[in-house]
Amino acid sequence: MLTEQEVSKSWRKLFQQREVLKQRELADETFAKAEALIDELRPESPLRHRLGKELAELRRMAAAV
Repeated sequence: MLTEQEVSKSWRKLFQQREVLKQRELADETFAKAEALIDELRPESPLRHRLGKELAELRRMAAAV
């Protein structure tokens, strides 16, 4: 299990380049990695809740492109 700090750092790296969301196959892979990061967090973690909401918003943005 990763720490919240490690997950946060990996999350920023994963979504550092927003261009990845414009390429469907890369977006799917990125979203899968993001879900795996979220799964590393404790169920009661506030970071887990925040990143889950952020991921949902990023998916909506990618679908709109």
